[in-house]
Amino acid sequence: MLQKMFRLLCCCCFSSDSSNNERQPLLPPRPSSEVGEAGSARQHRPAYSNVQAGKRIGKLTMRRVNVPELDRRFTDTAETFNEQQDRYEAMLRHIRNLQQSCDCVGANDLDFAECVRKIREEQEAAYRISLKTKGYDFSLTVEPVGSGGKDEKEQLPAPLRQAQNEVKGISESSKATISKGTTLQELIGWLLRSQSQMAEQVKGAAETYQEQGRLIENLEENLREVRRAKELSQGYRQHAGSVLTEAAQIAGTHL
Repeated sequence: MLQKMFRLLCCCCFSSDSSNNERQPLLPPRPSSEVGEAGSARQHRPAYSNVQAGKRIGKLTMRRVNVPELDRRFTDTAETFNEQQDRYEAMLRHIRNLQQSCDCVGANDLDFAECVRKIREEQEAAYRISLKTKGYDFSLTVEPVGSGGKDEKEQLPAPLRQAQNEVKGISESSKATISKGTTLQELIGWLLRSQSQMAEQVKGAAETYQEQGRLIENLEENLREVRRAKELSQGYRQHAGSVLTEAAQIAGTHL
């Protein structure tokens, strides 16, 4: 009886360690400072940016399935989505900063046309303000009225310099949001098309029936995360595309 109890205790301890290892996330924990910044961005995120109200909108986490190729694909997907989400939140932050600096907080969450209009009106006596586009890049250009020359350009008022920096941030982050989204859709497409094949690979990698059950559970959880990422990513790309379209309209061009 004592020998049977000892064997049972050993088996339980081994299974617990294996199970815990398989449930560890593929991506390492984020630094506390980074978590705080991202959490703050989400906490103050405008309502329009909440693509899936009532659903999880946080970072993507993946579990191990003990098939190296699949673990790598899931890791790549999680990293790409998290990078896209960071870029998207940065875009929202730059728009919000611009709105606040121009006292346009009541504007639409993705609207900065009113900000450019107010800057033009407030600075028209001293500067010509315009939004210039080049491909998918755009910037706020400031030219002094009259013949102030280069020195005058270098001494722009602080609010104008801030506005230029925020517009630059909006441009860079919106373009990156779309770019990351394109890469992500390719990664997600492969995973969703290969579900049956992946299930067979995961079953074949398991050494015991109990381990097979845990790994299949991990695979199913990963696929739920992948579907969540697909839905959120499409919303991010749509919103970033709206920002680029608005920039083109402000500049008097069309994308």
